[in-house]
Amino acid sequence: MARFSKVEVLSTMCSTGMVPVFYSAELDCAKRVVKACYEGGVRAFEFTNRGDFAHEVFGPLVRWAAKECPDMILGAGSVVDAPTAALYMQSGASFIVGPLFNHDVAKVCNRRCVPYTPGCGSVTEIGMAQEAGCDLIKIFPAGNVGGPSFVRNVKAPMPWAMLMATGAVEPERQNLEAWFAAGVDVVGMGSKLFPAAEIAEGRWDAIAVRCREVLDIIAAALRGRK
Repeated sequence: MARFSKVEVLSTMCSTGMVPVFYSAELDCAKRVVKACYEGGVRAFEFTNRGDFAHEVFGPLVRWAAKECPDMILGAGSVVDAPTAALYMQSGASFIVGPLFNHDVAKVCNRRCVPYTPGCGSVTEIGMAQEAGCDLIKIFPAGNVGGPSFVRNVKAPMPWAMLMATGAVEPERQNLEAWFAAGVDVVGMGSKLFPAAEIAEGRWDAIAVRCREVLDIIAAALRGRK
């Protein structure tokens, strides 16, 4: 069962403005990355369903985080079908993210009052996801479907749309300011936030510092929008 309510999840995502995206088959590595992000100010973290038995890493990670990072909201990403969504929710996922929109995933998440953020690449897909009860929509792959320009053009006729950009998001001021100026509420960031060399060398402090810097840039961008 999710530790955090739907309102808490969406509020946290939109107030901090970033959801790190990460996968490791090693529980210890996942713990260290989550802890580094937590120390850097992150409060919502997406563990992706990218490898065999990924859910067997996720369950223990959720139980560990409840004690070691009590305010961290953990969710599951790369979810493309309802059975997988149910599996992760049973393992403690407080939100579900997908690269595509699946109506059956929306139904099973709505039944449990767990936020579902599907990947959409067109205005029609966004509208269909909203009809199915999805509050926060992931623009994906954000760089390929038009980047900040796409977001801006979606927000013009649909100013109520809550959008998260994932793909082509970088931990750099110019890139982040462009996305938030266009109107995104949240960004998802993976490999650029977690360089492979830093993971291999166990440079967890560097990850924490980068998260803190990114969140400071986002906070300033959000203030400038008001």
